[in-house]
Amino acid sequence: MRYVIIGASAAGINGAENLRRLDKESEIVLISEDDKVYSRCILHHYISSKRDVEELNFVDPDFFEKNKINWIKGKKVISLLDEKKEIILSDGEIIKFDKVLIASGSSPFIPPIENLRGKKNVVGLKSLIDCEKIIELAKISKNILVVGAGLIGMDAVVGLLHFKNNDLKISLVEMSDRLLPLQLDKKASITYEKKLQENKVELILNSKVLKANLSKDEPDKIESILLEEGIVIPTDLIVVATGIRANVDFLKDSNVEVDKLGLVLNEKGETNIKDIYGAGDVSGRGPIWSKAVKESIVATSNMAGVHRVMDDFFVCKSTMNFFNIPTLSLGNMNDCLNNTELKIDILEDDKGNYKKIMHKDGYIYGAIIQGDLSYSGILTQLIKADIDILKVKKPIFSIDYSDFFRIKKDLEFEF
Repeated sequence: MRYVIIGASAAGINGAENLRRLDKESEIVLISEDDKVYSRCILHHYISSKRDVEELNFVDPDFFEKNKINWIKGKKVISLLDEKKEIILSDGEIIKFDKVLIASGSSPFIPPIENLRGKKNVVGLKSLIDCEKIIELAKISKNILVVGAGLIGMDAVVGLLHFKNNDLKISLVEMSDRLLPLQLDKKASITYEKKLQENKVELILNSKVLKANLSKDEPDKIESILLEEGIVIPTDLIVVATGIRANVDFLKDSNVEVDKLGLVLNEKGETNIKDIYGAGDVSGRGPIWSKAVKESIVATSNMAGVHRVMDDFFVCKSTMNFFNIPTLSLGNMNDCLNNTELKIDILEDDKGNYKKIMHKDGYIYGAIIQGDLSYSGILTQLIKADIDILKVKKPIFSIDYSDFFRIKKDLEFEF
């Protein structure tokens, strides 16, 4: 049996490790365009020089040898031929497989704004190569613009603060009315807004980029950005953080099903083609580290003949810790805030601790915890066990483990 894994990030690495744990003898081949293993979640620490490449690595130095994994690095997969069970690499090499895990991840999406795409001072933030380009340009920039204030955009700004001096201006443009609109409400967002303003970052909310203005001297370089209000922002470097797109182009010659988001998977991590599985960002559904890890373990377990399904995961879960202020977010906040049928419970204090839970008919649809995260363990268990909080006869923020760890013989919770 030859297992092949495409991708060396959260899903690929954890999937390879799980396969070896379940199958001690079969061949495992891992293919990646990267020649290093690193966590994409903390690339901003590399930009800010808080970590070097080795400190981004999340596996042991002998990981590949210990797990007997053949790592083909520095090569891109350009085609997957499912009927022949072959993978074609960028150098023409053909890799045959019996079963394959597609964990090819995603890439930054550069929106189709006039003059924006393909310019030398425009970059996303998804890889070490992106980081190197950002660092190189930041060193010689007087004006830096970050477009998009989601998790990646916030990472970029925080990393770029390392270069902040009296001559450097950093601006952040976001089309929503708040930072991290998918994760936070306005109250939690303001906490981070204040910190950015303290660090002299210019925040421009409720605004869109209309056009990029090219330099007269260098036509492949952008010198300013035009916003919809008519505001012109000069810039030497533009970091675009407006979303990602699944890396599925190499599947165009295959029969593997993809949709407008990415690779289509079932609860077992299976695609529509036998022996082809997937996990992580490549599905385009919830680009979260913990979700990628869980999906890869489920998918590779099924590849090895061990039945597992994704049955206990809250789809939208994000944790962040900007400016040493930890925050947990559950659910799509835009959906939750626009749902007038949800009941909202809030608990806050004068120390900056903020808890908000949105629920309906006893079930939790979304939550934000900022500051003291000690309640997050209980909250996670309430969601994981699908517990009806209406049956717990006490205020929601007073619930503890003793309230739901008693189970009757018929497997119903006894409150």
